[in-house]
Amino acid sequence: MTETSNILTALTREAVAVEQDGPVLRVLLNPSGQDATLSTAVMDELIAVLDDLHRRPEIRILVLSSPGEDFCVGADRTEYQAALAADPTGSSLRRIADKAYRLCHALENTHAITIARLHGKVIGAGLALISFCDLRAGADTCRFRMPEVGLGLPPAWGGAMGRLVSESGAARIRELMLTCDMFDASTAHQLGLLHKVVPLEQLDDTITAWTRPLVRRPPEALILSKRMLAGYARADRTADIAMLDSHLLTARLNQMTGHGSATPR
Repeated sequence: MTETSNILTALTREAVAVEQDGPVLRVLLNPSGQDATLSTAVMDELIAVLDDLHRRPEIRILVLSSPGEDFCVGADRTEYQAALAADPTGSSLRRIADKAYRLCHALENTHAITIARLHGKVIGAGLALISFCDLRAGADTCRFRMPEVGLGLPPAWGGAMGRLVSESGAARIRELMLTCDMFDASTAHQLGLLHKVVPLEQLDDTITAWTRPLVRRPPEALILSKRMLAGYARADRTADIAMLDSHLLTARLNQMTGHGSATPR
């Protein structure tokens, strides 16, 4: 590893783990495997990794994965409750929600080709996060869900609604958001949320089958193609209100707390 990558690994050893293999950077969420939520600590360290990539053009591919039984079971809602309890004005909660937007924006706009390696449950914020990856492969045992409406919350994490709609179409995303139904890997593949579905034991080989040819592609062509694809995707979101999502989420949680409603679990 280079000196830079050693520093990066040291900075991100608690909430995420980082390993560089030539032009491929592998990022492991919650490396202890004890907590499959997208906590503030995870978001902070992922943003740091993605920001650092601006200074590291040699990194061509970023692979995002997670240990334990599940890839991600959603945002850490206990942090939302604690933020509102400590600061009833909602400012602290808005800062947490803004981080989610910054993370998704950075993931969409990094020069590296981003690959999500998925297994187990991919819920809420976890699904929002991986929707901003360029390529997504999942084990055939994956289960997906958008539970926000059932919790009394707008599906506002990271400003992902526009991205999900542009990736999969408004009709199906509308159904899954409103019903909060669990859906399987096959359905996710049909929706375009997964590009590949394979048995769990073949997942690493599937990722390798992508990374090997990608690292041989001319870097300028890859970067330009990614920029063009991102531009067309954003063109479908010309009326995107994603930057307001942190305010929508904060307002709703404040309302629930103020009216004595049960906080989300």
